Amino acid sequence: MVSLDRSGGREKPPPGKNPFRIPHRLRAIVRADETWLVVVAGFVGIIAGCFVALMVAAVQWLHHVLFAIEGHEVSGAAFIDPWRAAFVPAAGGTILGVIGWLSTRRSRTPIIDPVEANALHGGRIPMKGSLLLVLQTMVSNGFGASIGMEAGYTQIASAFASRLGQIFHVRRSDLRTLVGCGAAGAIAAAFDAPLTGAFYAFELIIATYSIASLAPVVVASIAAVGTMRLLLPQQSFQVGFAGTLTASDYSLVFVMALVSALVAIVMMRTVTLVELIFSKSHLPIWIRPTIGGLCVGGLALITPTVLSSGHSALHVGFGAYYTAPVLVMLIGLKALASAISIGSGFRGGLFFASLFLGAMLGKLVALGWMLVFGLKIPALVVAIVGMCAMATAVLGAPLTMAFLALETTGSLPLTIAVLAAAVVSSITVRRLFGYSFATWRFHLRGEAIRSAADVGWIRDLSVGRMMRKDVRTVLQETTLSKLRRELPLGAAQRVTVTDSEGRYVGIILVPEIHRELPEETTATDLVRFADTALLPGMNARDAMKAFSNAEADALAVIDNTEERKVIGLLTEQHALRRYNEELDRRQNEGNPYT
Repeated sequence: MVSLDRSGGREKPPPGKNPFRIPHRLRAIVRADETWLVVVAGFVGIIAGCFVALMVAAVQWLHHVLFAIEGHEVSGAAFIDPWRAAFVPAAGGTILGVIGWLSTRRSRTPIIDPVEANALHGGRIPMKGSLLLVLQTMVSNGFGASIGMEAGYTQIASAFASRLGQIFHVRRSDLRTLVGCGAAGAIAAAFDAPLTGAFYAFELIIATYSIASLAPVVVASIAAVGTMRLLLPQQSFQVGFAGTLTASDYSLVFVMALVSALVAIVMMRTVTLVELIFSKSHLPIWIRPTIGGLCVGGLALITPTVLSSGHSALHVGFGAYYTAPVLVMLIGLKALASAISIGSGFRGGLFFASLFLGAMLGKLVALGWMLVFGLKIPALVVAIVGMCAMATAVLGAPLTMAFLALETTGSLPLTIAVLAAAVVSSITVRRLFGYSFATWRFHLRGEAIRSAADVGWIRDLSVGRMMRKDVRTVLQETTLSKLRRELPLGAAQRVTVTDSEGRYVGIILVPEIHRELPEETTATDLVRFADTALLPGMNARDAMKAFSNAEADALAVIDNTEERKVIGLLTEQHALRRYNEELDRRQNEGNPYT
């Protein structure tokens, strides 16, 4: 008896890989009733809050021990011993290099972040690679590298959610939602902002908003925030503001958005430039973080603000009165330190660094605006607008930053201004740069991922799976009379032509054989698409582009570009039908009744 799988292509876990066994009845309940999926999401949120609290406490302990500070994070310290500031980041780089060297000595450990997992792998995240990334992130931040912990938070929480979803054998769409729940819980716990975490998941990890995903994501965020408040209640991130913004104030808001977008583009380009410099230096990969740590330590001798994520520095900066030269110095040094940290091989993200940079940039723009036009709103408001606009430019998540402004200030007028700035900032980056920081990194790796939208199935729908293998071929020297005898009208629409060694030459359309032609005509004279063929590894989308560019309704499939042996034929009509069938199946797979 053959079991018909109605789960949308759910794969069974390989035998011996899953040490946990969930009873079939319980798995069936979770798969059939979305209420139980919400319960699982709540558990994911609790674990995400625990992970974030544990990582925050561990990094704070490292800061206390390594930098001998009293505050929560090293970036807000008023003074750090120069020897510690200069050499602790380099020591962290050395440890990170050793970890990287040890991990490469064994089989390569794949590290798949939540965006890539949901885009290409149906939500499957390897736990081993995630633990390695978390360790690297904690070492990087704990030893003072100028990067945030948000990448580690979301990685471990999403990996746990992915593993839990695989244990329950949930559908592909539900597994992607659970990965979003893990990321939502991690961000919500880190910022004490459940709506921010939820829309971080919707915009960046799930790449869509639906009623079905609303409940599990929001429940995970709330559960994570509650857990974090119980474990580390002092981690609240709040900035008070009461007031309104007039229509004339929006000119400053839009200027702030444009400036933030331009600075964000420069910073993302600088990261790539630093990586290129290290690559061309031919230094061993394991020594590069040490060199980067020495550079960051040198910058820390000027100001400790460049160290770590900048969480404490942001709190200090909101209440401090900086002059314009000091603000320019802080922005320049922090951006450079972050670029050096990531470019030299430290692990982490730019989310929190972009918040600090945006806030300081907002204060700088507010000073300039006050001197030229006069300032009617507090500089703190411009700093918050700049903070969210800069983070939007880096992340590509305008609603996430609007809700962060709402949850940290409680001001609806300011939230509307932040949303306007976020939209302008994101449009500017898309027009001038085309990528967020995450998708830019995918682009540099050669991955054509512009969001976490599920496109992995498109790669699975390959030309090799769709092609016909019973292809009729003729030799290129075949005469016209022989072609007419062997290929009468109605026998076939097209035939492929090969040379004497079986290499692809082109395609002949059978109706063209039977029109008036010179008797000396051979198959070579009638071929079309001689320079265009498909490869079995191409996906359906690439095949459709090839059909469009060649203006062909069918193309031959060859084994490779060197031997050019004909192995099949694919028609545009069949490829389009298979693509639409698969698309409909993926859209309906979340409904257990389809």
